[in-house]
Amino acid sequence: MAALNFNAAEVEPQQSFDALPVGRYEVIITDSEMKDTKAGNGQYLQLTFSVTGGQHDGRKLWSRLNLVNPNATAVGIAERELSAICHCVGIITPADSEELHDRPLIVDVIQEMNPMSGQQTNRIKGYAQADGSPAASKPAPKAKPAAPAGFAAGKVPVAAPWAARK
Repeated sequence: MAALNFNAAEVEPQQSFDALPVGRYEVIITDSEMKDTKAGNGQYLQLTFSVTGGQHDGRKLWSRLNLVNPNATAVGIAERELSAICHCVGIITPADSEELHDRPLIVDVIQEMNPMSGQQTNRIKGYAQADGSPAASKPAPKAKPAAPAGFAAGKVPVAAPWAARK
């Protein structure tokens, strides 16, 4: 037996742990940690997001970014996702993941079936700035250099290969 001095009327009951509905949510990153992969051959950055406002205020979402992995494709995906997050929160060159904490951004959330538990889970599918604009826009195309004097723009003369032989 344990003595309790508790009044449940003073505490909000715990919410269910059902997956969040598919949609867009304003969130902040509340925790981040580098962890070793289960295989022991890499590391991932685990980010904890907390929904801010609305019906689902305080609910948590997680993302794992495989930043150190023998699979170059996995690393590339993780780096692009981290870049999107950095652009959304306005910290382009973070020295530490804590610099990304407590800054609002929008996440696009989908539901997936967890094969282990058979239950629906959430996955973050995309990121946007808190004002709703995309994570990063494409850079403006580079200006083409001016054509050298005496040449029409875009027309570069090519000497015929036989012209150099004499």
